[in-house]
Amino acid sequence: MKVVSAQTMQQAERLTMDNYRIPGQVLMETAGRACADLVDAEYGPGRGKSAVIFAGKGNNGGDGYVIARCLLRKGWTVSVIVLAAKSSISGDADKNLALLDSSLVHFCPEKEGLFPCRTVVQGAAVIVDALFGIGLAKEISGVHAEAVHLMNSSGKPVVAVDIPSGIDASSGRVLGVAVQADMTVTFAFAKLGHVVYPGRAYTGRLETIDIGLPDEIVAAVEYCDYLDSTFIAPLLKMRDRCGHKGSYGHCLIVAGSTGKTGAAALSANTAVRAGSGLVTLAVPASLNPILEIKTTEAMTLPLEDSGKGYFSADNLAALLRATEGKDAVALGPGISSTADTVTFVQGFVSNCPLPLVIDADGLNALAADPGILLNKKSPALVLTPHPGEMSRLTGLSLARIESDRITAARDFAVRYAVYLVLKGAGTVIAAPDGSVAINGSGNPGMASGGMGDVLTGIIVSLIGQGYPVREACRLGVFLHGHAADLVAGEKGEVGITASDVLERLPYAYKIMHDAGHHKGE
Repeated sequence: MKVVSAQTMQQAERLTMDNYRIPGQVLMETAGRACADLVDAEYGPGRGKSAVIFAGKGNNGGDGYVIARCLLRKGWTVSVIVLAAKSSISGDADKNLALLDSSLVHFCPEKEGLFPCRTVVQGAAVIVDALFGIGLAKEISGVHAEAVHLMNSSGKPVVAVDIPSGIDASSGRVLGVAVQADMTVTFAFAKLGHVVYPGRAYTGRLETIDIGLPDEIVAAVEYCDYLDSTFIAPLLKMRDRCGHKGSYGHCLIVAGSTGKTGAAALSANTAVRAGSGLVTLAVPASLNPILEIKTTEAMTLPLEDSGKGYFSADNLAALLRATEGKDAVALGPGISSTADTVTFVQGFVSNCPLPLVIDADGLNALAADPGILLNKKSPALVLTPHPGEMSRLTGLSLARIESDRITAARDFAVRYAVYLVLKGAGTVIAAPDGSVAINGSGNPGMASGGMGDVLTGIIVSLIGQGYPVREACRLGVFLHGHAADLVAGEKGEVGITASDVLERLPYAYKIMHDAGHHKGE
């Protein structure tokens, strides 16, 4: 699914009207009719049903007037509450307002005027939010804030037109207060505010309708991909019936230090579960007996550590030799942040000749000098930071990163020519060419230790199996979240462990394979 910013959508509409001579009123009529059809289908049949439409003075309100007119034709009882003076409404919105019976419209420019409307709201079967569209850029206040509170406290289902009022369409930020919609009907494309938190939590079920934008404009817009099962399923490859372990890649995972052997085991065991033919886990030699027990299917490669329990620069040459015959490398889970380890990481990142996935302490070792990334030998480098690690890598505050995760990820990926997986609710995957995807799977139960180690194992496994790196990142993030969703469906969201997610990976793969119509091929 294509997802666009508010600015991109506004530009597409302008080009449609200016270059293709499609009047704005036609777009408004198409949008309003489609919204009314969805409202009627969801909350109808229309006979005996009533709707209250909260409308603003702009084009979103104009959509609301069209919806009111169309619902009336379907047998609905309709009341329209306009949060503006009649004299302030102009253009296409005014033309559609004029087509409504004036007895159905109540103008309410001040919040005191809302009090008589409460009875009408309580008698409604559904509320339509047509206050603000995607152009909202300032916090809601006054009568509009009061109307939002009235809608949210009504106990009635709310259908938002284009985007819930109060949500920034480009960032998902709540502008003071926001409508909590049960369903949002948006036009042409989903907007970033629908799929990025916190806006995603206000959107409810998202329905995207075609309003007749020309194909050339639709094809040319700048967009992000939204990763759901429909997008992901076709990317998965079927296994060759004659395949063997050498057909599915050999991953090298560099992980572990004293007290953090669990991270190493999780990454290695996940790479096995994610489909790797062979997995070798490089560990400090003094920890090898522990990892031999924690990993059954993965092989271990002990590197001399003089009993210290962590990697040092002395291990660099041996580890670079170990990359021979491997297909992809992961570096970082649980390797510690000692000065010797930092030196080792920086040297390995500079000289590794294979696709490389870096996580956890590997990322922290790069924070002092991210410029190392510009001199890498790796043909493809993947970084998987959580927001705290991203803050250390970039020097940006957590607040700034979280306020615009897409820009933070894209800018870093382009600047350093890496694939950047910015973890969190709605993980963002940015590529060196500036393309961006937003993940749609996962749940709050994933907020527990070890989840990042599992993701690292999935991504390096997919790269080792021969998936293009961008696809491997997208597939890995989605399957990680999808496996966690399967666990949550069985156990709930409290107490989910990384090992639970690891164990459900084959099931997540199977569901996606079946969804992609590969079953039986």
